[in-house]
Amino acid sequence: MSLFVTFNKMNVMKTDILPQQIRAARALIDWTREDLANASGVTVRTLARIESSQTLPRTATLQAISSALEAAGIEFISQNGAGPGVRLARRLDDN
Repeated sequence: MSLFVTFNKMNVMKTDILPQQIRAARALIDWTREDLANASGVTVRTLARIESSQTLPRTATLQAISSALEAAGIEFISQNGAGPGVRLARRLDDN
């Protein structure tokens, strides 16, 4: 049984957040896996397996990861014609 759904010749986690988005989000805020592990409560080993597409995370695990990244200023961008991505969330003091 596949852990992934193939969409446009790309493996997509059924949770709608790609491993690439998690890696990109960490890069944007200059976080190591250890930083994300500490913020999310997910082990470094589990993060490594998720980011390398070796495992499909449970819903609660993915929620913990995305919540930690969002609290650190990351905004996940869904598939919108240009593909999914991440960006730094706009702060209220930005114009």
